[in-house]
Amino acid sequence: MSEPQVTRREFVRDTAVKVAAAGAGVAMVCSHPNIVAAGAKDVPAAVKNTRNYHPNMEYRRLGKTGLWVSAVCMGGHWKRVDKVIKAQGKINPYAGPADASDMGVFLKNRHEVVSRAIEVGINLIDFAGDAEPETYCKVLQGRRDKVYLAYSHPASELRNPANRNAKKLVELFEAGLKRCKLEYADIWRLMALERGGTHSPADVDAMIEALDTARRKGLCRHCGLSTHDRAWAKMLIEKYPGVIEMLCTPYTSKTKLLPVDSLFDSVVKHDVGILGIKPFASNAVFRGNGSPDDPHAAEDDRVARMTIRYILGNPAITAPIPGLISPHQVDNLVAAVREERELDGHERVELERLGDDVWARLPADYEWLKDWEYV
Repeated sequence: MSEPQVTRREFVRDTAVKVAAAGAGVAMVCSHPNIVAAGAKDVPAAVKNTRNYHPNMEYRRLGKTGLWVSAVCMGGHWKRVDKVIKAQGKINPYAGPADASDMGVFLKNRHEVVSRAIEVGINLIDFAGDAEPETYCKVLQGRRDKVYLAYSHPASELRNPANRNAKKLVELFEAGLKRCKLEYADIWRLMALERGGTHSPADVDAMIEALDTARRKGLCRHCGLSTHDRAWAKMLIEKYPGVIEMLCTPYTSKTKLLPVDSLFDSVVKHDVGILGIKPFASNAVFRGNGSPDDPHAAEDDRVARMTIRYILGNPAITAPIPGLISPHQVDNLVAAVREERELDGHERVELERLGDDVWARLPADYEWLKDWEYV
C-alpha cells in the first residue's frame, strides 16, 4: 500500500509544532525526517556523519541533495564588515577591500568568522559574489572537509549574456574551481537573472544542460540555481525535477505562504532544498550599523534572533543564509536556533510592524523584495 500523501499545509503545521517543542527545551528528533533538533537523542547516522556535526546545532535535510546542513548557514556577503574591522577604505560587499592596506585585516576577519562558524556546527557556506569563492577557499585552507560549498560566480554565469550556452557555462565553472583549487563543489547553484522569467527558452536549455553536464563530469555533486523570480523558479522545479535539487531565493521576516498555488507546494512535492537569502532584508530590519559598539547592537541582536526563529518556523526552509561579519553575529544566530521557535503574540505583532517599516523605506533597487511578501 502506498504511503498517504501529506499536503504542504499539514507538513508545515505538524512539523512547526514539533520544532516549537524542541525550541522549548525538549531534546528530540522531529517526527518529520527533514529536521533533527539541537540536543536530540538517537540522532540518525546520516546526521551524525554530516560535515562538522555538532550535537547542539539543529540540522535540516537540504531536499533531495540528501545533505544535512545546519539550520543557519553562512552567506558569502560581507556587507558592513568595514564597520567591524575599522577599514581605511570602502569594502565592496561583493568584491572586497578597495584599499589594499585593508586586505590583511579583512582576511583575518573572514578567517575568524568562518572559524567560529565551524566551532558551533555551521557546515555550509554559499558563494554569491565574484570575489567570494577565492576569498573563502583561501581562509578555508586545511578545513575544506568541514563545510559544504554552494558555489556561484556571477560573472561566469547567466547574468552575463555572453555566457548563455551550456559549453561555455561548464568551461567557466571548471576554470573557477581551478582558481579556487577545488576538485569539485558540493553544489553548483548557478546564478540566473533576478527576474529569471526574462530568460529565453534557449537560456533555460543552456542552464539545465550545463548543470546536468557538470554533475555527470564530477565538477559538482548537486545542482541548483538562484533567482528572485518565484513563478519562474516554480516552473523550473516542476519541469526539471531531476536537475533542480535546491533553490537559493529570498525569504524575509515579512514572507508568508500563499493559501493556494504557493511556491512551497512545489518545493515540498519535489523535495527541493531551500537556502533563504535576504532574511534581514539587506539589513533594513536593523537600526544600527553592525559594529559591536553601536548603541543599537543589543536590540538588533534580539531582532535578528526573532527573525531567524520566524523563518525556521517554516520547515520547508532548509536554512537562512545571512552574511555574517563578526564571531558575535555567529553566536547570536546559534542562540536563535536554540530559542523557542514559536513567536508569542507580542513578538508576532512586533515583527509585522518591523516588516511594514522595512517595506516603507526600501530603496528603489530593493523594491522587488515586496514581491516576496506572499510566496
